[in-house]
Amino acid sequence: MYRCGLLTPEKEPVPLKSIEVELQVRDHVATVVSTLSYDNKEDKPIEAVFVFPLPGDAAVCHFSATVGQTQIVAEVKEKQQAREEYDDALSSGQQAFLLEESDQSPDIFSLSVGSLPPGERASIRLEYVTELAVQADDGLRFCLPAVLNPRYQPRGSGGPSVEVTSVPASQVPYTLSFSARLSSPRPISKVESSSSLDPLQFLNAEQTQATVKLAAGHKFDRDVELLVYYKDAHQPSAVVEAGQASAEPGSLMGDQVVMVSLYPEFPQAVMSSVASCGEFVFVLDRSGSMDWAVNNTNPEQTRIANARDTLLLLLKSLPMGCYFNIYGFGSTFEYIFPESVEYSEKTMEEALKKVEGMQADLGGTEILQPLKHIYNQPCVPNQPRQLFVFTDGEVWNNKEILHLVKENASSHRCFSFGIGEGASSALINGLAKEGGGHAQFITGADRMQTKVLQSLRFALQPAVVDISVTWDLPKGVSATVLSPPITAIFHGQRSLVYAQLTGQSSEAAEGCVTVKYSLAGHPSQSRVKFSLKAVDTGLTVHRLGARSLIRSLEMQEEENGEKPEEVKKRVVELSVQSGVSSAYTAFVAVNKGNNETIQGPLVRRNVETPGMMMAYSMPKLKKCKRAGGGGPRNRAALIAMCGRAPLSRYQCGIVTGCYKAAEPPQPKQPCKDPFLQLVSLQKASGCWLLDSALAAALGKTSEEVEKPKPAPVSQDVWATVLALIWLHGFKMDIKEEWELLAMKSVSWLRAQNAPCVKECLEAANMLLGCSVQEASLGL
Repeated sequence: MYRCGLLTPEKEPVPLKSIEVELQVRDHVATVVSTLSYDNKEDKPIEAVFVFPLPGDAAVCHFSATVGQTQIVAEVKEKQQAREEYDDALSSGQQAFLLEESDQSPDIFSLSVGSLPPGERASIRLEYVTELAVQADDGLRFCLPAVLNPRYQPRGSGGPSVEVTSVPASQVPYTLSFSARLSSPRPISKVESSSSLDPLQFLNAEQTQATVKLAAGHKFDRDVELLVYYKDAHQPSAVVEAGQASAEPGSLMGDQVVMVSLYPEFPQAVMSSVASCGEFVFVLDRSGSMDWAVNNTNPEQTRIANARDTLLLLLKSLPMGCYFNIYGFGSTFEYIFPESVEYSEKTMEEALKKVEGMQADLGGTEILQPLKHIYNQPCVPNQPRQLFVFTDGEVWNNKEILHLVKENASSHRCFSFGIGEGASSALINGLAKEGGGHAQFITGADRMQTKVLQSLRFALQPAVVDISVTWDLPKGVSATVLSPPITAIFHGQRSLVYAQLTGQSSEAAEGCVTVKYSLAGHPSQSRVKFSLKAVDTGLTVHRLGARSLIRSLEMQEEENGEKPEEVKKRVVELSVQSGVSSAYTAFVAVNKGNNETIQGPLVRRNVETPGMMMAYSMPKLKKCKRAGGGGPRNRAALIAMCGRAPLSRYQCGIVTGCYKAAEPPQPKQPCKDPFLQLVSLQKASGCWLLDSALAAALGKTSEEVEKPKPAPVSQDVWATVLALIWLHGFKMDIKEEWELLAMKSVSWLRAQNAPCVKECLEAANMLLGCSVQEASLGL
């Protein structure tokens, strides 16, 4: 029997009362401490189970519980052993706590609080460290996931349908407080968020330290996202962290670990030019949830409508001579062309007509099959394949998807976009990481078009090849790289390298790491020198390095001829040694200090997670005998997706007593935006035609736009100049969205060798009331 919605028919109370989160950001690394407070107000002992999201690349490194005056610190153990210890403790009437990562996805965790006596309170402390991702606008992104979306399980994939209790955000029965302390060698210029924040408080005159808090009244309808901006952000750096004094020398935790941050800068000549070739494959999520609003502030704008507008800009920005195709996926998938076609006026118009009719009507979120179909298509010779994946959903088979992308990494670059709250960071970041591309998240008031066009600029940069990393260290010191090989480098985007440093050197000694690569046929390199004098930063760098190595091993499995058992053994050893969670280990804590057994039958309570107005649950457990009766219980129903069973989309309405999912609001059809109207009129070559549609987009009559045209100038040239002047005069705030299509227009104008350009510009400025200079247009 499933339980759905906010409360069970018996009106059972929810034991989780509050979550307090403290964030400490040092430059581009974050340490997060979450305290979860449980309160059992029932007259019988309970077990509380809470399934929640964390950032996919987080290194969970501490888990402890405080009950009364007693603190119990958890240990990392092999997952099955940890589960058995937890079960045995509960069966014998002891208190126990279990924290485990999902087998299928590293961004979902399950927390079990066992044998909480009547009237007792428990405080759970969870700590993790994570790197802050660099955004295309140089901001560093931290995301505290507050929304757990359903994980879609493809049909016929097997496994029981075990689900998470999810309730409307307005009805979440616990509170959240969030505060952040920021510090950096460079001044902090600003902090932005999709949630309401109290004003930023600087702690020193140099503005290198600051605090900020989440404003009261957070609604749980969105993830808590912080974007931190530093002045002079692109500064290479290296941190050498001292090893753990109690750890064995030569081991990962006993040796020093270095974290190197590189920010390659490409020559201006490379940055100002864009590739005129490539095979661009756009893969769009058309599952039902894409009909939901992009954000709560503008409920009329749906995700699918935003995606259609974005595809319009992408198609207009592609260079002549490239190839392209568009896929839509849900429970099934569709494509516009059987194979990628050459970009021309005819193919562009055919694609745009089909894009206009795209709806969120393909059911679930099965991305594996369309990816397989794409990879099975032969690449177009001399046209580097660039894959753009747009999804708002979550999938349970992350590892299978990422393995597929990794297997095909040599034949393409993958750019990924997570749309809306709750998009899986493990999936979005993993697609880009394994595919040598770049990941973006579109939340709150973000413009999808801006972020996607930023990524198109990356895709049009020449691919960096022949990447190698070399170390220059003092005699007697060697480096063992912990992070996976660098597979992609983009202008201004950070590349991180972790390495274990074995051996002794003087404190005055220096090391150097050099990343060499080939860019547009020219050898290039980025170099960082660093002092080998170690600093004590609380083992943060060690844990991030360990997490990086663990993730690489988990993805590796049967690669390189290793058997899964051997890989698992290495991961477990590394996880236990470093105290960092993995797919094969779990944190377990048992309160052995109190000899009193807890009396009475244990009742399980699932803690609701804020979701997207759908009902999800885990099965109710059979009550098992406790103290006095003994005997281990059946854990199969408890493990949920964090044990062995993938999470799946729940079909509301099939099981009686469920709250049925609310239908998404039907948006009103908004008036055509003048900007998009103008863009839609551009031809594939880059020019515009002088007609009534152009006049309407410019807010003029046909007579008004035709009359000022200089006599020697052709209608197409005049129309194109008018469009460019309008973009530069009225839409500079979203220049990133139209810059590429404008560059194409300028190239077309140059090719026309048009006479009277200055006279043309003056007349266009006069007509539109602008003052755009010739140099601004790039003519």
